Amino acid sequence: MDAIHSRRRAQRLLLPMTAGACAIALVSGCSGEGTGSQESGATTAPVSSRQGSVSRAADGTDLQSQYETVIKNVLPSVVQIEAPAGLGSGVVYDAEGHIVTNAHVVGSATTFKVTTATGEKELSASLVYTYPEQDLAVIKLGTVPKGLKPAKFGNSEKVEVGQIVLAMGSPLGLSSSVTQGIVSAVGRTVSEGRAGGGTGATIANMVQTSAAINPGNSGGALVNLNSEVIGIPTLAATDPDLGGSAAPGIGFAIPVSMVKTVADQIIKSGRVIDSGRAALNITGRTVVDQNYRPAGVALVRVARGGAAEKAGLRPGDIITGIGDTPVTTITSLSEALASDKPGQKVTVTYLRNGAQRTAQVTLGEI
Repeated sequence: MDAIHSRRRAQRLLLPMTAGACAIALVSGCSGEGTGSQESGATTAPVSSRQGSVSRAADGTDLQSQYETVIKNVLPSVVQIEAPAGLGSGVVYDAEGHIVTNAHVVGSATTFKVTTATGEKELSASLVYTYPEQDLAVIKLGTVPKGLKPAKFGNSEKVEVGQIVLAMGSPLGLSSSVTQGIVSAVGRTVSEGRAGGGTGATIANMVQTSAAINPGNSGGALVNLNSEVIGIPTLAATDPDLGGSAAPGIGFAIPVSMVKTVADQIIKSGRVIDSGRAALNITGRTVVDQNYRPAGVALVRVARGGAAEKAGLRPGDIITGIGDTPVTTITSLSEALASDKPGQKVTVTYLRNGAQRTAQVTLGEI
């Protein structure tokens, strides 16, 4: 699998967090029945002013009370999803029974079993649409139970480093579980591996959190102390230097802005019409140099009328850079484009017959 962003190689790999898709040697807490999950080790911090006025009592009583309130408000909106690919989580999106989750949770299935937080009755649901490019999907309950409670979704622009968050879902099949931590970073670009059922998506602007995210948390809710969903937990990091075991306290959630954009289009139109994701409109493959190190992306196919063709690129060209960012693999190319927008102009550096060239490309859309 490929490493996480910052335009540089890191020593952590990323795994999608579906319970049935994990391997014991790769994911912390992923083990046989009866084995508990490993906590992130995150510590409690004072609540920021945007999250309400909270007394900093020495015994933490007020903060505990606020935790309990958030859990009571949001947990009824978080469900467990059983699919052939394994167990995952989902968040009730509206009163019509639409549930948003990860594309890697639903896999290739079209029907699912859903259990609400009360666990009183197993419900059936069907796929509305899956969008692997952003690792999001929407399913819909066949029968909407009385009192189904949609979650309240927040604002990505108000998510800041240091804010206290709770991750809610069904880690290892333990439904209605809650872990806590903080927002560790924002604006991360993360590439998801395909191993373990991942979609291979490169996702921009993800929220990094120290709240424990374990297999089964995928598709659940990352929640602030205003009882608002600010992200969909999707990935956790592992460290190959530690034998593939989890890197504690490093998880990633798809930002709520993207969740709402994708879910709204799926519910309204049955599919994603406007991805907002930039593309060169090419099919490529990673090539290596004489030392067998990744050295660029060779164009296998250039879409007719697409961004690359309009800029004069053609099959056989090898892309080595986007702007000031080096490109060595398909993943690094995706990461270089992840924060760009369709219609934006970028400089593409490439090799043709061994000679370096540049082209100004007006980006297309995925």
